Amino acid sequence: MTNAHPRTVPTRRQLLTRIGILAGSGALYQAMTAMGHAQGTDFTAPPVLSGVKPGTRVLVLGAGLAGMLSAYELRKAGYHVQVLEFQNRSGGRNISLRGGDTVTELGGATQKVGFAPGNYINPGPWRIPYHHQGLLHYCREFGVALEPFIELNHNTWLHSSEAFGGRPVRYRELSADFNGFTAELLAKAIDQHRLDDAVSAEEREYLRTAMQEWGRLDAGLSYGKGALSSGMRGYDRAPGGGPDGAPTFSTPFARKDVMRSGLWTWLAFHQRMDMQTTMFQPVGGMDMIGKGFNRQVHDLITLNCKVTAIHQDDRGVRVTYNDMGHGGVVREAQADYCVCTIPLPVLSQLDVQVGAALRAAIMAVPYVSSVKMGLEFRRRFWEEDEQIYGGISFTDQQINQISYPSNGFFSRGPGVLLGGYMFGPAAYDFAGMTPAERLEHALAQGEVLHPKQYRKEFSNGVSFAWSRVPWSLGCCSMWNEQARKTHYKALCAMDNRVVLAGEHASYVGCWQEGAILSALAAITQLHKRAQGVG
Repeated sequence: MTNAHPRTVPTRRQLLTRIGILAGSGALYQAMTAMGHAQGTDFTAPPVLSGVKPGTRVLVLGAGLAGMLSAYELRKAGYHVQVLEFQNRSGGRNISLRGGDTVTELGGATQKVGFAPGNYINPGPWRIPYHHQGLLHYCREFGVALEPFIELNHNTWLHSSEAFGGRPVRYRELSADFNGFTAELLAKAIDQHRLDDAVSAEEREYLRTAMQEWGRLDAGLSYGKGALSSGMRGYDRAPGGGPDGAPTFSTPFARKDVMRSGLWTWLAFHQRMDMQTTMFQPVGGMDMIGKGFNRQVHDLITLNCKVTAIHQDDRGVRVTYNDMGHGGVVREAQADYCVCTIPLPVLSQLDVQVGAALRAAIMAVPYVSSVKMGLEFRRRFWEEDEQIYGGISFTDQQINQISYPSNGFFSRGPGVLLGGYMFGPAAYDFAGMTPAERLEHALAQGEVLHPKQYRKEFSNGVSFAWSRVPWSLGCCSMWNEQARKTHYKALCAMDNRVVLAGEHASYVGCWQEGAILSALAAITQLHKRAQGVG
């Protein structure tokens, strides 16, 4: 008798879909990575810019990473470069806050950072993925020392107000139970021939064995209390020495509670390529990168320059600005070409003489709001009391997460946590509060994860609301699919003698790597135009 529905070999997309349905988004992303769907950024080496006409002048607007890198590579190629920066410092969104620093927001609210010497918080970028090779290349070239950033820590907390009675659970507990129950379901589905249409007989055996190992299943393909599960999720009584050293096995959560908790979302979070290990941070604070770039081009930068207009014609570019270091006097800078790295929410408000396509692109890309909370505590209780060394705890409360420092392990004295990292609606809510109100909300929500120590050990804190920062008016660009389709190429293309750079002019938005790659693309276009080939 012939089969009325002959078996066909599933396509990759079909197999990925089935894996996603059965095992969830975390397993799906792992499968995508294994099949080669995840890729790093496209940096290979800096561009080689040769044959520069002597005396060709370039004006760079903004001394963030994109602006400073543009200036560095252009000067190295032989261009005459001038950089105008709005702030009284270079580095842009690459910033660290330390004791004695002052933060003044739109509206006038001012905070003075009270951290102890050596402590800091990074309100902008705070980690570097291993595949951001452009940024890593220049860190190496400019002598910026890096150290590991601990993204994933199995001993941190996961919390949902609606799960497990509102009690936080350890990442390792939830991870072990979710993987174990999922593996059990898949392994038993294989035994019941429910995946026969998706995989061959040989693959079924491999997959069955893989699920048994991955989920720590017993001989009957079940996940439950015992040595196998406790070796992943932890023990009620840890193994010890001597006659009474035998451990006590822990009891997994109920499968229905694990599955309906939603906490498995955070398991998938760390599997995204931009969150995978190894990640890095500069030794001493993220602004060490900005300082490293600044050392290369500091003599080209004029600070406290508030640009008001960018005009161009077939002969060159004229930029009007207020010299805030000299009473706001109006000045004008001229050059043959211009690289503009001004954040789009600010640039959209200036008198910019560019074509309709670029102007529409500048207006089309909003910047997302973000708020970070830096909280200093009298001691590193997360290490001393809870054995948490780096990593991130997640919560469904507005603060979203608590990140523990990846440096200074075992040190005595005060330590600083990232006590909240908010995007979108929660960020706007916090931005609308006073700094004192933000601290109170961060403490109230943080003590749900650390009830015994949070208020008792708290010393001082600072908040940074990017939507209230006058020189950026937001954290970073937030493209949507339609805007990219309509405006991205126009935003990145050279408009006569003006070209834009910054993370907004990349597919690596909200990352420093986007600034690096956009700058290299921008100066390559500029050089071709100057050579008469673009």
